[in-house]
Amino acid sequence: MTGNELRQKFLSFFAGKGHTIVPSSSLVPVDDPTLLFTNAGMVQFKDVFLGLDRRPYKRATTAQKCVRAGGKHNDLDTVGRTARHHTFFEMLGNFSFGDYFKREAIAFAWEFLTRVLELPPERLWITVFQEDAEAFQLWQEVAGVPAERIVRMGEKDNFWAMGDTGPCGPCSEIIYDRGPEHACGAPLCALGACDCDRWLEIWNLVFMQYERDEAGNLSPLPRPSIDTGMGLERMASILQGVDSNFDTDLLRPLINAVEALSGLPYDRGEAGFPFRVIADHARACTFLIADGILPGNEGRNYVLRRILRRAARFGKALGVEEPFLYRLVDTVVAIMGEAYPEVAEQKEYIARVIRQEEERFHETLNEGMKVLNGIMERAGKEGRYTIGGQEAFTLYDTYGFPLDLTEEIAGEKGFKVDRAGFEEAMAAQRERARAAREDTRAYEFALAFAGSLNDIGGTEFTGYERLEDTGKVLALVRGEERVPCLNAGESGYVILDRSPFYPEGGGQVGDQGKITWDGGEAQVKDTKRLPDGKILHQVTIARGKLACDEEVELKVDPERRLAAARNHTATHLLHRALKNVLGEHANQAGSLVTPERLRFDFTHFAPLTEEELRAIEKEVNLKVLANLPVTILKTSLNEAKAMGATALFGEKYGEKVRVVKIGDYSMELCGGTHLHFTSEVGFFRLTNESSIGAGVRRLEAVTGTAALDLVTREYQELTDIAALLKVPTFQASGRVRQVLEKSKEMEREINRLRDRLAAYTVTDLLKQVREVAGVPVLPARVEAADAEALRELADKVRDKMGSGVVVLGSQHDGRVNFVAMVSKDLVKRGVHAGNLLREVARIAAGGGGGRADMAQAGGKDPSKLDQALAYSLKVVAHQIGQG
Repeated sequence: MTGNELRQKFLSFFAGKGHTIVPSSSLVPVDDPTLLFTNAGMVQFKDVFLGLDRRPYKRATTAQKCVRAGGKHNDLDTVGRTARHHTFFEMLGNFSFGDYFKREAIAFAWEFLTRVLELPPERLWITVFQEDAEAFQLWQEVAGVPAERIVRMGEKDNFWAMGDTGPCGPCSEIIYDRGPEHACGAPLCALGACDCDRWLEIWNLVFMQYERDEAGNLSPLPRPSIDTGMGLERMASILQGVDSNFDTDLLRPLINAVEALSGLPYDRGEAGFPFRVIADHARACTFLIADGILPGNEGRNYVLRRILRRAARFGKALGVEEPFLYRLVDTVVAIMGEAYPEVAEQKEYIARVIRQEEERFHETLNEGMKVLNGIMERAGKEGRYTIGGQEAFTLYDTYGFPLDLTEEIAGEKGFKVDRAGFEEAMAAQRERARAAREDTRAYEFALAFAGSLNDIGGTEFTGYERLEDTGKVLALVRGEERVPCLNAGESGYVILDRSPFYPEGGGQVGDQGKITWDGGEAQVKDTKRLPDGKILHQVTIARGKLACDEEVELKVDPERRLAAARNHTATHLLHRALKNVLGEHANQAGSLVTPERLRFDFTHFAPLTEEELRAIEKEVNLKVLANLPVTILKTSLNEAKAMGATALFGEKYGEKVRVVKIGDYSMELCGGTHLHFTSEVGFFRLTNESSIGAGVRRLEAVTGTAALDLVTREYQELTDIAALLKVPTFQASGRVRQVLEKSKEMEREINRLRDRLAAYTVTDLLKQVREVAGVPVLPARVEAADAEALRELADKVRDKMGSGVVVLGSQHDGRVNFVAMVSKDLVKRGVHAGNLLREVARIAAGGGGGRADMAQAGGKDPSKLDQALAYSLKVVAHQIGQG
């Protein structure tokens, strides 16, 4: 059975058992800053288990793409060393949200394994939590598993928790016995006592039945749930009769491709380690980039860069010196493109990103070798044969050198590496990465309300149709506590049964406005939505007292909403224009829509040229002038995608979605507020273009009155410039070019005259040279605009003198500057410019000491400057005498 057939058979089986097939979510967890990547099938249902979200179904099944290469779950360094660990893998799962529980979950799993896949029951072993007598009994009753093949395990292995607090429960793992020929040879090679390749965990059933509080106490959940996970690659290895996941049809074609690229045969032993790493990493890179992640220096981007460069390094170990990983994208797509069309749709873009990063790595690798050789050379001279932890980390962080590569190269030359120091530097980097990640306050805020607001329903949003409405207060919150009322002057949150206030989402900021009731008024400062649909109105009570069950009138600020709608509709036009001008790879990577401006992040490899910016701006404005209708369609997610609607990276979509269609020009899934016709945008003006990371650009723009104000200010500036130049506005740029060219010409002439004047000055100064103890000395007051001009003049004089001492002083804008220069032959005789300069400055400052650039007294008394220069003769004489 192929991997694709296994995936489909699993989903079909559970669909037949009343489960809704839910598509795999993105590898970037939506609205969950606590995770780097989606690392299990339950991640997209996490809010459901926490009580923050509700779904229209109680049973679900998924084939979820997962990555474990960062944070708590990190298999990166294990990949290729075992038969079963991967950075990227697929997890098949079935879920119950308060519907069925242990008996049904065990029955479903046993039926699928033994009847659908026809695995021999005698090869299947079970582990249960040591205190879960119910599961121990059910496996015997429902599945007929003998008690001797059910192993009780401790909390570390068979008790699952979402976090330190929250939903948790015992779990039961299904283990496949691959036979004694796969045993490790240990005296006690038994399940529970040994973790060798004989015992292959294939399915984990989590029985989520408790809630753990901060004190560690467990209380039963009112609706126990089921979360299961089966590794597709592991199960495929069993069904295909191979010893390793890497020999399945999901990975072996990639190893074959690496064989072709390297010209070397694959070995299933230690020699095949690089092949396995590359095959695994090619899949991870392809899927991470398809989900909008790009190589970078922080967070998820940093993990992708590490995976990609690790694969490139193992390519070099196989003798592949040129970029090659990008060529494997076609193979990944051939294997998995049908199940995950997003990788097929972005194939060229993914390959381009990988190739660009590979080329950059090859450059830095060569530079890194130079740096490492320099480190070892310096260390050898210092008599130390240990490379410091920070030095090793710099090689890792800046040049992509993994620690083992540094240790290997250093070891060849007799050096060790301070591994503890490296780990310390790495820990500091991880802390910086955590600090740089998305702010978790909103998520923690939602969690704080999960329990206290469970007794009230969601808020009906009416803001698409109207800006004014009435509603009933369902709950009030001050801080994180529910309160019966909010008094005048107090701030808090209001939850209503219905509301026209748009809650922040999809990049668009929340609405503002006011809430009024008999005898009171509150200003709405912001509006946010909890995952389960409740809308939180952040308010300050202006007058009166607002209590629960109060009937209120709601009014959104209409001008602010209209301005935001202009910018939101403009972002859709901009997105399509970017694709038309730059290419289909220009995908949205983030946005911000406020009433004042819009910001749009997108994937692209180079700064935009002036021609590209003008073309984009022109195309958007042409669509504004075309007065295209903006229509809203409500349909299913699958139907919307079939229509060609663009689903945006980082957004969470339900089963029913809202499609914003702009004529025949643009069609995107979007929950934001929009105009009725594009002409209402008024005018679109780009204001800035910049880079925010490798392969991601940012455009900023304004529309409507803000665009009009900007153009008015720009035109006024142009008018003022034209008036100063005394030409019409349309001739201003030509006239400015003439002025600049004239200025450059005058500057060149000034420099020529300055050089001639300096030559005359040098000739005159050489006439003032005096001899002290046989040494030519020139102390002189000169005219110089600044210290730099003074140094240049001193250089010229010294060059003409050959051997001698030059001390020049100048006075400009009430400030005195000195410079002293001594020819090399006189330095040997004891004449030092630094000492000379200090003594001269001391006299200029009134004899009290001081630095040359601080000698101000001479500025008030010109005689002091002359005294200081004359004194230089005595200093030289003294130094010669000492010499």
